[in-house]
Amino acid sequence: MADRPSDRRILALAVPALGALAAEPLYLLVDTAVVGHLGKEALAGLAVGGGLLANAVWLMSFLAYGTTGRTARLFGAGRRADAVHEGVQATWLGVILGLLVTVVLQVFAEPLATLIAGSDHPETIAGAVAWLRIASLGAPLIAITLAGQGWLRGVQDMRKPLVYLIGANAISAALAPLFVYGLDLGLEGSAVANVCGQAVAAALFLQALLRERASLRPDRAAMTAQLSTARDLGLRTIAMEFTFISATAAASRMGPEQVAAHLIAIQLWFFLALTLDAFAIAAQALIGELLGSDEVQAARALARRLCELGAIVGIVFGLVILAGWNLIPRIFTSDADVVRATGAAWGWFALMQPFGGVVFAIDGILIGAGDNAAIRNRTLLSIGLGYLPCLVGTVYFGWGLTGLWVGLTLFILLRFVLLGARTLRGGWAVGGARPA
Repeated sequence: MADRPSDRRILALAVPALGALAAEPLYLLVDTAVVGHLGKEALAGLAVGGGLLANAVWLMSFLAYGTTGRTARLFGAGRRADAVHEGVQATWLGVILGLLVTVVLQVFAEPLATLIAGSDHPETIAGAVAWLRIASLGAPLIAITLAGQGWLRGVQDMRKPLVYLIGANAISAALAPLFVYGLDLGLEGSAVANVCGQAVAAALFLQALLRERASLRPDRAAMTAQLSTARDLGLRTIAMEFTFISATAAASRMGPEQVAAHLIAIQLWFFLALTLDAFAIAAQALIGELLGSDEVQAARALARRLCELGAIVGIVFGLVILAGWNLIPRIFTSDADVVRATGAAWGWFALMQPFGGVVFAIDGILIGAGDNAAIRNRTLLSIGLGYLPCLVGTVYFGWGLTGLWVGLTLFILLRFVLLGARTLRGGWAVGGARPA
């Protein structure tokens, strides 16, 4: 235990990671406020278009998380040049996937917007399509940024992603009102501001890559190996997207009070997840580094400490949520019926926090170790055994919001049990520059 990285080093990586993670949501709040003054139809168009782009970007998140684990191992083995090479290949892969996302969203923008908004809202659909067709041009830029975050985290440089992302999002926030109102571009101005900020971020990450003086030649074998990570983490991401989207869809069938109550709880869950995800990013970088340098026992000791820290943070979150059961919902709504409806989800929302804190830590540990297939399989099993039966009961047998949140809690609890058992057995702790 004495050989593990100290809590101070964990926090030295987690805190700037949290700042980088928070940059995008903070910008989205500014963007929402700017567009909100155009009227409810424009705001609805932004919600639909932004949601579609966000889900497409989430599918490319392996470019950050998978690349962190791979580069951290090589960095720990004293092979920084090879670690940067992984970053180059992740960037090429990101450009290819980003262009593919752009093409898909350009072609299918209207049917996708109609699917989400419903055919009865033509103004919302028109706004979403107009916004999405401009904003989707930034998909390759977003992919470059994700790959850049991945390799820089892997070589233990958390400062550059923090500075780059805050700077780029600040530029977007400054340009949004100028384009929307000053140039009278309306909702499309918001999309142009998005792309401008993404271009700045991508340029900064590419500049960091060029400073390493690494070969920029595409390496087909390296990109193929990275696609195995994309498969495992991509399936996990799709499964989790299905879980949260289907939960919102099920809640929307219960009535306006129930779906509003569900959205308050789920948005708070995503907000708290930022903090927990920062610990997961620190885990990816540190576990990968330790295993790359063959310090297997130190990696296991660090894994235990990361789980302890995750549990502590989760318990604090759970207690705050319980203490604010009647106050926190009133921050988001003054509707007494909605506040009352949150009671069906609130206790389960609080209960899942300690388990969720550990699960986020374990995700970071196993991604850092390259044990991505284990994450994929156990996530799918947890959804199938824990969440899906409750979703069916909610939709067909009227279990209500309580049934839905029992399912979400069982999903987290089963991931805690299955991934926790995997972590305790220690099969993931294999030393060397490459995962076994």
